[in-house]
Amino acid sequence: MKQFKKLVVPYIIWSAVFVVFPLVLIFLYAVTTGGNSLVNIKFTWDSFQKMAEPIYVSVFLRSLKLGVITTIICLGLGYPLAYMISKCREQVQVILILFITIPMWINTLLRTYAWISILQDNGLLNSLLEWLGFGKLHFMYTDVAVVMGLVCDLLPFMIIPIHTVLTKMDHSLIEAAQDLGADKWQVFGKVIFKMSIPGVLNGVTMVFLLAISAFVIPKLLGGAQYFLIGNLIEDQFLNVGNWNFGSAISIILALAILLIINLMRKVDSDGAGGDEE
Repeated sequence: MKQFKKLVVPYIIWSAVFVVFPLVLIFLYAVTTGGNSLVNIKFTWDSFQKMAEPIYVSVFLRSLKLGVITTIICLGLGYPLAYMISKCREQVQVILILFITIPMWINTLLRTYAWISILQDNGLLNSLLEWLGFGKLHFMYTDVAVVMGLVCDLLPFMIIPIHTVLTKMDHSLIEAAQDLGADKWQVFGKVIFKMSIPGVLNGVTMVFLLAISAFVIPKLLGGAQYFLIGNLIEDQFLNVGNWNFGSAISIILALAILLIINLMRKVDSDGAGGDEE
């Protein structure tokens, strides 16, 4: 037991220094005023009240909208891919999952610049459209470009949790449903999909939270004036220098993330309870 405590102490110290202390500082900045200096500060809720201004409400609404769109597209693409991969032989599955995760090894900034070369007015996509006889389309600095970049970046976070659940599924239940006369669509809807819901919820949660807090992809593909929640936080800390307001936004985003995670857990536990009944 003593040896175990000795092993835990470094972790506790590391967590206190790099996790708890920064969070405490962010909270203090959020509920105080006086800039970056600790001199002449006073406690206030002005930073939180500022979030009610229409310009900032619109940023939150746009972030939520793009987060929902990105999540829906990732789910629509990711579930069929995960399902098809789970049907392959184990050795093939390993190779296919490797192909899906390889892009994650590349820096997000580099992947985003690759999308710029594809989507810009003289890029690969418009060159292909022109070669096919269609006119050029303007993709850059639009919601379409941002969503395409987010989907490409976050799709693995949808595929992997779903694939993990599908591969660990009890196939005897599928065989039982088939023996009872269920066709392939009934087997999928009433057995396979229901059993894969935990993976779906994990994927939806990760993709949505990463989408609404992203800042590199919206900034590069949406333009310098394109603001989501992540861009707003970055701008307050690095450009405006209003650490108090930036911290307040961070606190609100963190609370929203915790609320969504708890909601997903409740949905998952309710589904599990329903299945047991």
